[in-house]
Amino acid sequence: MTTEALEAVELFVPLLARELKLRPDQVRNALKLLTEDNTIPFIARYRKEVTGNLDELQVGTLHDRFQYLSALEARRAQILASIQEQEKLTLELEKAIRAADTKQRLEDLYLPYKPKRRTRAMLAKEQGLEPLVLLLQTPDATIEQAEAWLAEFNTSQETAIPAEEVWQGARDILAETVAEDAELRERLRAWLFKEGKVTAQVTPEHKEKPGKFQDYYDFEERASRIAPHRFLAIRRGEKEKVLRMSVQASEDKALARLRKRWEPKLAPALKEQWEPVWRDTWVRLLLPSLATDVRVTLKQQADDTSIELFAQNFRQLLLQSPGGGRVVLGLDPAFRTGTKWAVIDDTGRLLAHGVIHPIPPKAKEDEAKQTLHKLIDDHGVEIVAVGNGTASREVHQFVRNWLKEAGLTVQHLVVNESGASVYSASELARKEFPDLDLTRRSAISIARRYQDPLAEFVKIEPKSIGVGQYQHDVNQTRLKQSLDRTVESCVNFVGVDLNRASGPLLRYVSGITPALAQRIVEHRDTQGPFATRQGLLEVSGMGAKTFEQAAGFLRIPDSSEPLDASAVHPERYTLVQRMATDHEVSVPELLGNESVVARIDLAKYESDEVGAFTLQDILAELRKPGRDPRAEHSTVEFDESVQELTDLKPGMQLNGVVTNVTHFGAFVDIGVHQDGLVHVSELSDRFVKDPLEAIALGQQVKAWVLEVDQERHRIALSLRSDPSIPKRSPKKSGQPKQAEQKKTRLEASDQRSGSPERSGQKTYSGKPRKPDKKAHPKSGKATSENRPEPSKATGDFQTDLAALMEKFNRN
Repeated sequence: MTTEALEAVELFVPLLARELKLRPDQVRNALKLLTEDNTIPFIARYRKEVTGNLDELQVGTLHDRFQYLSALEARRAQILASIQEQEKLTLELEKAIRAADTKQRLEDLYLPYKPKRRTRAMLAKEQGLEPLVLLLQTPDATIEQAEAWLAEFNTSQETAIPAEEVWQGARDILAETVAEDAELRERLRAWLFKEGKVTAQVTPEHKEKPGKFQDYYDFEERASRIAPHRFLAIRRGEKEKVLRMSVQASEDKALARLRKRWEPKLAPALKEQWEPVWRDTWVRLLLPSLATDVRVTLKQQADDTSIELFAQNFRQLLLQSPGGGRVVLGLDPAFRTGTKWAVIDDTGRLLAHGVIHPIPPKAKEDEAKQTLHKLIDDHGVEIVAVGNGTASREVHQFVRNWLKEAGLTVQHLVVNESGASVYSASELARKEFPDLDLTRRSAISIARRYQDPLAEFVKIEPKSIGVGQYQHDVNQTRLKQSLDRTVESCVNFVGVDLNRASGPLLRYVSGITPALAQRIVEHRDTQGPFATRQGLLEVSGMGAKTFEQAAGFLRIPDSSEPLDASAVHPERYTLVQRMATDHEVSVPELLGNESVVARIDLAKYESDEVGAFTLQDILAELRKPGRDPRAEHSTVEFDESVQELTDLKPGMQLNGVVTNVTHFGAFVDIGVHQDGLVHVSELSDRFVKDPLEAIALGQQVKAWVLEVDQERHRIALSLRSDPSIPKRSPKKSGQPKQAEQKKTRLEASDQRSGSPERSGQKTYSGKPRKPDKKAHPKSGKATSENRPEPSKATGDFQTDLAALMEKFNRN
């Protein structure tokens, strides 16, 4: 570690320790590891003693804050150098700049010295009017002094300048001076964010045209209270030139703040000259600039929440349960063009592919049955995986009925096919299957998703998977960074089979770059499977440092070194050998041997390098070597009597699976080609502020049908134990009910107007969270006996319903 890097780390240790509530040594050691090119997964998993057991989230936060503070220091140095070059750096200014703890504060301080285009104030200064401004800022100055200065000024001019024109130039200089007051800007910015309002108005050309943004044609809401997704919806309407957005606040209150700070610094005798400055400063200089700052802040906050939501949903999707190595028949359903099929072996290798027509309009049922029977006989198919897109329910029902009719015990299920079409058209898919058309590749992807969803989803651009909201409106660089880190975290959490992993999967392993991942695959293809982890060192570009970062996350199940199949890092193999020798068994005999593992005294093996955290991890691996941390595979069984929207009746309770979680609720697939909406107010018997606290993508639920709109293809659902009981939502004191209902209605409608990503694709998968025990009745049959009547309550949910559901009409 260089001296410069060490100094940078030490500079930020006290601040980050206070900010993140960590010990200084934890911060210092973690930052040192990061600056030495160790990855976040490696640090969190294999350097616990060094960091004091910081997890991935904590290490990642330290990384991000260190990056921000480093950039802040670099900008601080630039600003100091610039002002010093102008010979305007005073001790007081330097002290303020060095104390600035945000980029915005730094820029406020730099604003008066920042090179800018020619302004009215600059022109006035060029005329030599600064002495008059200084007179305005002298509390005991008199009118006589001002008049004397004006007379002297005009004697030096070739042509006399009218007094009012001179005073206007002085006011322009004063206005810019006030507007560049860093303290004032900071206070006004905070006030504008707290009390200012975001407003939206329809543009004249769209005034008489109802459309997807119509609920924002005349809109206003406090900037400090506007929900991120509402702000993004208005912003999109502005981008599409349907809306005009602005940030407004009381002008009288703003001017009062200007006067309070600056009037004591000015000459009372000259008030007639400086009084007009306040409104000009606010309207022309401060409000446009500060309103932009507020919008930037709101955008950053919206990005933060939307990206976090996407990342959490995406993590659940990536970590959905794997089916394992079994022979799978994947079906990509379709009506008109037929259902494409592909059979893969237990390693994911393609065995056969084709097309069948089991359902109308071109139904050839007997031929389809014969084809399926032959595939099962010829290839020993163990699982039939049906994609959950168009015609999924019909094809799955055909498969279910035929298997029962044929007396076959082959398992069948529906799998998430989100993004399969994107993969099938990708360069990766074309390289792997150059002779197949897009639809056959999709069927292969569907089959492989049953075996290992994580290995397939890493091949697809995350944004192509509809598990978030407004992902095309947020900062794309930050979104990519967040999703890449999410994928990296999931891949290293699960571990990777070195001899089966694709290049796209290997590139997310700790320390491995895309180029190195490709070289690993090429080495494996030309030299054969890796016999041990140590064989990785033969790959070009795999140095000792990279091997250290990657080895623990790579698995070789049939290696001659038994520990290569586990998460034990090669640097600890000698330690495990000692444990085995001390207990008079071999390493293979130690693995999975609970009786022996239980007798290991960890204190005996502690050292300066290896402490209790690492030893506990090693023991966990010895108990269950190479264990997959993902949940066991399970599927939801839809009610066979409910096939279409017309089969739904209010009061039914149906099995379902969560397909997407947003800030306003969750979407649930109940098997009728149209996901239903569970509004946030219907997620649980208890009050739910954040839907992610109550439900997770891929979670299996039992949902009550509240309302069905056949014409608009809308379904309202509830996860409450008894939705017929009115539910009272917490309300902030002082907020009238009407306003609260209007806010909720708008929250709903902007989802309709602003979020095309939710286009009906199903995305259920992931490790389920435990549902609220009170929210899910035991019975799952869709009968009307003993059913509570559908909710007739008014308020948040009913106000939201129409607007919320229309946006998500699949047709």
